[in-house]
Amino acid sequence: MDEVKPRLTAIQLCSSPNVEQNLANIEHQLKVLTQCYGPNPCHLVVLPECCLLFGGRDKDQALVAQELDESYLAQALAQLANKYGVFLLAGSVPIVFNNDDKFSASSLLFSPEGQCIAHYEKMHLFDVTVDDNEHSYRESATTSRGTGPKATQLPAFCLGFSICYDLRFPELFRALRSSSAKVIAVPSAFTQVTGEAHWQPLLQARAIENQVYIIAAGQQGTHQNGRQTYGHSMIISPWGEVLAIKETGTGFISAQFDAQLQQRIRRDIPVNAHNQFSVILNDKRN
Repeated sequence: MDEVKPRLTAIQLCSSPNVEQNLANIEHQLKVLTQCYGPNPCHLVVLPECCLLFGGRDKDQALVAQELDESYLAQALAQLANKYGVFLLAGSVPIVFNNDDKFSASSLLFSPEGQCIAHYEKMHLFDVTVDDNEHSYRESATTSRGTGPKATQLPAFCLGFSICYDLRFPELFRALRSSSAKVIAVPSAFTQVTGEAHWQPLLQARAIENQVYIIAAGQQGTHQNGRQTYGHSMIISPWGEVLAIKETGTGFISAQFDAQLQQRIRRDIPVNAHNQFSVILNDKRN
């Protein structure tokens, strides 16, 4: 019997302020994809940023934010990971880590046994002006920024974490590559305007620079509060090839992780060994 190769899947959503509805939509996609691909000891499924609550008021995230051990959002996602037997990465969930009035936008990774085995707090917060119907975004008003990169070992590869706006900072991705990441997740809610201009070039650049698989799961559509997100969820190879794309609508895309391909690319063009720069991550809060 042929060995089952590790699988990478991105689920694209159009999340609403209704947590239960979002959970039901996620479960539907998980049910369909497991019917398509069957059991796999290393199947990574990535959900978008703000997968359980999006498109409402700015304060909605703060209202449901809890400590990780107490979060009912985390518990519901853990149950889905266990039910469908996948490594489930919740793109971002509001989690309280500090004793202040803000929460962290946290990527939570759940094992097929339903355990939260890693979490990453978004480092770069989206405080920008964009020529769309929102005009101004100030994520730092409600969100605490994370203080460092995170990578964790799965059965078949090391997974690096990022969230949305992090994509614009190549130093983070270089640090993840230096931490042995072979796959980097980019759960996102890119705006329609910035997505059309920059999404795919940035994803391909990060894949090529670091010779990693990029799995980017996005929000897509017009949300309840009128915010428009770009979608175009993608899985990209270490060579920069788009292996799968979901341009619009909800659904999932999937591709196999090919360790031999990645090893060959890294052997033939050893950019990591040739790199003359080191990444120093500065804490600029003071």
